[in-house]
Amino acid sequence: MSKNKSSLMFGMGLIAGVIGGIVAGVLYAPKSGEESRRELKEAACELYEKHAPEIKEAKKQALESVDLMKYKLERQLRKFNNMIKSKKMQKAKELENGEVDSEFNY
Repeated sequence: MSKNKSSLMFGMGLIAGVIGGIVAGVLYAPKSGEESRRELKEAACELYEKHAPEIKEAKKQALESVDLMKYKLERQLRKFNNMIKSKKMQKAKELENGEVDSEFNY
């Protein structure tokens, strides 16, 4: 993992920890539900405004990673399908030429 990616992951973990702390603090505070929800909303908005560039960058990288994994999985699926087609063609040629595979001799 590159140093830039490590620091981004650390930053995301730090942000998640801060959010978790804020949520836990608000939920366990002895205040009315309406007041707690308002404070929670204000804290979330403030946190987003303060860390918007990091959040956007993390979202961008996450989407890029998802796209890359999707591409790799689709490529592997195509290879697998081509392998199956190749085996079917090979089997059809063997049957056409009168060759019998020992697997199917009982």
